[in-house]
Amino acid sequence: MDNPSPRPESPLVGVPIALSVSVGQAHPTVRELLALEKDAVLLLDKRIEDPVELYVGTHLIARGVLEEDADSHRLSVRLTEVISPERVV
Repeated sequence: MDNPSPRPESPLVGVPIALSVSVGQAHPTVRELLALEKDAVLLLDKRIEDPVELYVGTHLIARGVLEEDADSHRLSVRLTEVISPERVV
């Protein structure tokens, strides 16, 4: 069986997009929000070991865990699940 020739790469694959990483949500009242000051702590609905979610716009595309890059000391996300394109709505 012959392999079909590869499709030419779309020019869109080089377009940069913004990814958002959701680490949790908080649901303060307006009063609580207005009372926030420097050094205030806002409690999220997730624990540190819970997975984070990656979004393009409002579309969930993957889940992962937060890690610290040892070389740069920056946060990174190790993907644990990638949502198939058919399931991205």
